[in-house]
Amino acid sequence: MPNQLAAEASAYLKSAAHQPVHWTPWSDAAFARARAEHKPILLDIGAVWCHWCHVMDGESYEDPAIAELLNRDFVCIKVDRDERPDVDTRYQRAVQALSGQGGWPLTAFLTPDGEVFFGGTYFPPDNNSYGRPGFHRVLLEIARAFREEQERVTTNARAIREHVVQSLDETKPGSVSADILSAGADQMARLFDVRYGGFGTAPKFPHPAALEFLLARWYDSPEGHAWQREIVDKTLAGMARGGVRDHVGGGFHRYSVDERWIVPHFEKMSYDNSELLRAYLSAYAAFGDPLYKEVATGIVDWVLEIMTSRDEAAFATSQDADLTFGDDGDYWTWTLEETKGALDAREGAVASRVFDIEETGEMHHNAKKNVLWWKQDPADDERPILRAAIRTLKAARDRRTAPFVDRTAYVNWNAMMAGAFLQAGAMLDRPECNDLALSVLERIWATAWDAGGGMSHVVGRREPRGMLDDNVQSAAAFLDGYEATGENKWLERATQIMTYCEQAHSDGSPGYFDIAATSGAAYLSARAKPVQDAPTPSPNGVAALVLARLWALTDKPEWRARLDRQLGAFAGSARELSLHGSTLLRAIDWAVNPVTRVEVSGPNGDGPACAMHLLALQRYRPRKVVIRKLADRPAATVCIGTSCSLPVTTREALARLLER
Repeated sequence: MPNQLAAEASAYLKSAAHQPVHWTPWSDAAFARARAEHKPILLDIGAVWCHWCHVMDGESYEDPAIAELLNRDFVCIKVDRDERPDVDTRYQRAVQALSGQGGWPLTAFLTPDGEVFFGGTYFPPDNNSYGRPGFHRVLLEIARAFREEQERVTTNARAIREHVVQSLDETKPGSVSADILSAGADQMARLFDVRYGGFGTAPKFPHPAALEFLLARWYDSPEGHAWQREIVDKTLAGMARGGVRDHVGGGFHRYSVDERWIVPHFEKMSYDNSELLRAYLSAYAAFGDPLYKEVATGIVDWVLEIMTSRDEAAFATSQDADLTFGDDGDYWTWTLEETKGALDAREGAVASRVFDIEETGEMHHNAKKNVLWWKQDPADDERPILRAAIRTLKAARDRRTAPFVDRTAYVNWNAMMAGAFLQAGAMLDRPECNDLALSVLERIWATAWDAGGGMSHVVGRREPRGMLDDNVQSAAAFLDGYEATGENKWLERATQIMTYCEQAHSDGSPGYFDIAATSGAAYLSARAKPVQDAPTPSPNGVAALVLARLWALTDKPEWRARLDRQLGAFAGSARELSLHGSTLLRAIDWAVNPVTRVEVSGPNGDGPACAMHLLALQRYRPRKVVIRKLADRPAATVCIGTSCSLPVTTREALARLLER
């Protein structure tokens, strides 16, 4: 039986097409074959950007001996977690219940009906490596247990399924109050790393939704909440100075393996960078720190250069960490000899001191490799030299073979980046960001939306379809388009999407299901109501934010009623989720604190109305909406809660209103 992955659209699946394992994609046919042959299923879930997925591919799935064992005793299914997040969500829960951990690659062993009875993440090929059992031994034992201990396998699978079904529903009703916000912020403070910024210890992930939440808490009461500003500032500055930021090409790697933000996992994700772009832009608007503008500019430049398909109006998904199996970030790192060969003596001296470039670097697989991180500031007269050195290093790195870029245009992540680019267009005064973002949103509407089936998951493809995240992230970005342009079509489109969600993702009870329809294939028959950010914003949290903004923009009570109902479904878990429920907390903030509504009227084109509109978009205020209307004369009003100002007619007068 030949490997069936060569014809798949997924870059991750295609990358395994040459392997001797008889892989099949996720399909009813694969489960039918397992039932007909009475074989267990090996389910491998990974992604093209995943370092350890490539390691396990090279060590095990390309090994003829392991492939022979798999082909004889198992039906093997490979899934791209980016293409099928609905599948990944459910099997992650199952493996976490078994092993206490999840992640990628996810290695699950299923009954022919698709129920998990054993699993883990990365398995080394041999015993005692990394303290994990060898994969060859695991396969032999799993095949034996399936043949000889059917009753135990079935009992385990049934117990795991019951746990998964229960855990997928994250609703926990409760009363919505300001106390929830205070408790959530206090929990985050307890997790804050006072020395290096961020939350927790190694490995350390960015939590941009938490930073946006804390920024709003500080702004509402700056005198009593200086500690909240400290958390935001220390974290953003720590990431900006660390190696988790690409100082040469812009943008951020996925996370840091150490608590100091120095050594990253080098893959770059669209979703991380869109949320971090928003966080740095918001902090720049609130604090005025030029470092945050510089970081945001770097993200935009990287996206425009590497992640943008201008001819197709789409954003790419990810850029890999590595080039080949066994490579660990070599494209992104530098030896001292490499920098000396690229830079002149003065540039090299400044860059080495600032970026801690030494004979011995930070990478374990190659001790000479240095991660560039901002160890110390240059002198004022050295800053032009450093900028020249960075340009030279970028030119030298551009001559290397770059890691693969997955150009699949996922609707949810394209919408997230488009929304962030609209904010960047205003904050950085870069109209090209607005033009690209609006083109992407138009393409999403034209090629992904179906009135009867909602958004598809990939721009330009009909299937898969019916995922809540694609719908609500698109609605959120369309509201960004409405605020940026004043064109009613964006508001109408967001309204259509949320009306569809009420019909297709709800059964009448509060909260939204993550998929619109059930499927008989294995765990997909179990619908979930997720509210944890993991790591992207939870779709139910985003849905609540969209409902809050629709209420603020339209003043229609039905949107407020739906917001209250949505928040009430999850409020009971908001305190305990804290950091991992930051998107939900941000939505609760909209419900319990006054909203700022800036309405600007006037003609299109250059003039006072345009200037006031741009200012309204640029100024930081939590829970702010901006409405642009056409009129003969320029005027702007600011309403905070139920209190509204008199109209003003100049940019300067509006600035004074927004500063009060």
